[in-house]
Amino acid sequence: MITARDDRRRTFETVPAGAAAVSWWGRAWVSALEEVSGDPARLARGRGYATDGHVDAVTVTPGRIVAYVRGSRPRPYRTELTLPAFADAEWGELLEDVAADPAALGALLEREVPQSLAGTVLPGAGELVPHCSCPDFGRPPCKHAAALCYRAARLLDEDPFVLLLLRGRGERELLEDLTRRNAAHAAREQPDTAPDFPAVAARAALVRTVLPPLPAPLAAPAAAGLPPAYPADPAAPDPLALDQLASDAAARALALLTTGEDPIAGLSLWHDAVRLASAHPTAGLTGAARTLYRDLARATGRTTTDLARAAAAWRQGGRPALAALEEAWDPPAGPFDRARPALLAAAQGTFRPERNRLTAHTRQLRLGRDALWYAYESRPGDDDWWPTGRPSSDPVTALRG
Repeated sequence: MITARDDRRRTFETVPAGAAAVSWWGRAWVSALEEVSGDPARLARGRGYATDGHVDAVTVTPGRIVAYVRGSRPRPYRTELTLPAFADAEWGELLEDVAADPAALGALLEREVPQSLAGTVLPGAGELVPHCSCPDFGRPPCKHAAALCYRAARLLDEDPFVLLLLRGRGERELLEDLTRRNAAHAAREQPDTAPDFPAVAARAALVRTVLPPLPAPLAAPAAAGLPPAYPADPAAPDPLALDQLASDAAARALALLTTGEDPIAGLSLWHDAVRLASAHPTAGLTGAARTLYRDLARATGRTTTDLARAAAAWRQGGRPALAALEEAWDPPAGPFDRARPALLAAAQGTFRPERNRLTAHTRQLRLGRDALWYAYESRPGDDDWWPTGRPSSDPVTALRG
């Protein structure tokens, strides 16, 4: 549990980079010290110290901000800035004003200093007083105190509650007090008479009731419906893209409804492009489908032939079939020892093994990692293999399609 005493001491090991304050309240903090300085050169050196990281960890407590600042000597100087903390009565008045002003309360919760509090919480003339253990006895601030002032301004940029802590209250303590006061204001603003609602006895409200059973879910449709026709308006999105998007969304929705699984979950860009293209067989491609193949191939860095071959594999058996197309691997000997005699006995000829493939002239079988056989065909004398038929755990069945 954090007590009020614990909440009134904060140490910042690191301070946001840069010497110049960003927020208006951070700049006002710096101006409060610069206005009492008679030596712009000292201020410039202090900014340089702040930018170069000469200010070590900064500790903030009510009325005081302290840090060690490294100068030209090996031993750093203890430097502090003091600011009068508010008395309890001043805090009470300030918090009442904030709790009664939604804009001020909202600004504070957004970690901003409300404009209405600018003249109260920011240092007034002569309030911000520098102290340093260095031997510079000229008119304050010295360059070490100036460096601390600039670093403190960056802390205030990030967290204006640092300024309120200097005035005497920690963040948790403040927010708890503001919550109580805001609730009190809200209660006072409620009408004196409550609306006339009929009363219900607690026993009646808590009695167990039996709800009727839920209706049976509607049967899933047999297929995804067709999207509407989109106008070819030059100012409207591409009708082909809209049609493709709507059709794909309908198909995914149907798959989720019937299987509970998203068909594109975990797909790579290439796999998803192949899935989209597989809905349009290459035989008799329309102009719109050709455009789709071209755009998908371009987006994935492949050729349209690569995409068409992969789409044919996807139609053959989805992701496992695409893996059989793209991946050569070394299966155990058992499946081949059984497959080759079976093909020979079925008068399919002699097949030559190579890794996970069995080849005979223009026909080929590929064993997938799912233990299914995938059939391929090519033209005579051409090593251009295309998927055909459906996969099967029986090589003869797969080959016959």
